[in-house]
Amino acid sequence: MKSWIFLSVAILTEVVATSALKASDGFSKLAPSIVVVVGYVLSFYFLSLALKSIPVGVAYATWAGLGIVLITLIAWVMYGQKLDLGALVGMAFILVGVVVMNLFSNVTPH
Repeated sequence: MKSWIFLSVAILTEVVATSALKASDGFSKLAPSIVVVVGYVLSFYFLSLALKSIPVGVAYATWAGLGIVLITLIAWVMYGQKLDLGALVGMAFILVGVVVMNLFSNVTPH
């Protein structure tokens, strides 16, 4: 269970860092740039802790998939990014893939 908490923290810190990446304006703004660097360092640190007991393929697919969906939703809310039907269907497929991999795969520790 602790590994899944580590993976959740890794996902959240990656999402915060990626959100700040746009705000950093090409690393020309100091505060958002610091958030980016610290966020990615923390994300990879917690991902490495999660990998002690979660298989790398499952952990990375979960980290990347949920990160994509969360970042897309944040971009929609914060930056007015438009989400069309294709984007919504794609995000749904990503979420379904993550759920299937975590619930029904034999490589996932249940």
